[in-house]
Amino acid sequence: MNESDRAWLILANAYVRTHEFQLLKNRFGSAVEIARQPAATLRECGLAEDKAAAIAAPDERQVTRELEWLAAAGHHIVTWQSSLYPELLSQIPGPPLLLYVHGSPDYLHLPALAVVGSRNPTQGGLANAFSFSEHLARMGFCIVSGLAEGIDAAAHRGALAGNQVSIAFLGHGIDRVYPAMNRDLAHELADRGALVSEYPLGTPPERRHFPERNRLICGMSLGTLVIEAARRSGSLITARLASEQGREVFALPGSIHNPLARGCHKLIREGAKLVETADDIMNELAPLTGHVLQSSLEPKPQEPHERSPDPEYVELKQHLGHDPLTAGELAARSGLTIDRVSSMLLILELRGEVESLSGGRYSLLI
Repeated sequence: MNESDRAWLILANAYVRTHEFQLLKNRFGSAVEIARQPAATLRECGLAEDKAAAIAAPDERQVTRELEWLAAAGHHIVTWQSSLYPELLSQIPGPPLLLYVHGSPDYLHLPALAVVGSRNPTQGGLANAFSFSEHLARMGFCIVSGLAEGIDAAAHRGALAGNQVSIAFLGHGIDRVYPAMNRDLAHELADRGALVSEYPLGTPPERRHFPERNRLICGMSLGTLVIEAARRSGSLITARLASEQGREVFALPGSIHNPLARGCHKLIREGAKLVETADDIMNELAPLTGHVLQSSLEPKPQEPHERSPDPEYVELKQHLGHDPLTAGELAARSGLTIDRVSSMLLILELRGEVESLSGGRYSLLI
């Protein structure tokens, strides 16, 4: 048993927040040492009585269940202190202490765009969510949404149809699928992207969890695109959170007779970028992603096996070779950050030089 994993899971199940963890870490040094403290000591440090009790006397059945879940293929936890923790997410107010990930945690470092909207959209809204997501995924974005029926599901499917990556943030434990109608989609996302939750296993899909989940959807993303939303909807909350986090907000306009267009029109009046084509989003966000999306917009080499002239890419491919490796392993070998490696791998895959394999591994094609 990994004592560190056990300690982090105990803290997560006690719902310790990152600012609380930082205070405790300053006193005790590590998650393992925090989890060893008696309740009285933790209370003296300012931790609430219920949290102190949950750490000092954890639910061993729950912890064992989560350790067994973690031992399965494709299951990961990404802790606040881990190099795998997404940088953008770490910048939001109240970031999660721990993320449960089913899929590849490497995908958490790709340039991401959130796509959200109505759970009961029009057929036109579904088509727009699918086509925009497919196009933007092909241009280098990881499409992030919430696995809800309607616009969320269409966005995920669009990204997967483009043979690219999509991430779903969940408002419940990662061992559940909600709604049940999206079970097959959830399995596909776990195989070709990632399912992510901040909630312990077994947590039900309670109403209050979804606004909390929404802060992670926009917090992971450079921008948020809203497609069909009523004037009172969770999508507008997500857009507000994105704006408060300093991220770009985009809205697709619609007919003045469509009640699901009114939320988007409200956002536009309040300063959201009006979007008519996917290129409108690309033009706004490309400067924020540096060379990454710019490279994906450049014409493909005439010779499919032509090597990249960028020495950094050449070196990365030398580290990769033909033996499958994860982005994390490549980062350790190359000395580059995992964000940089993940972005470079995406570009190399778009160029046909690298193959994405199961388990978040990559192999050289040429």
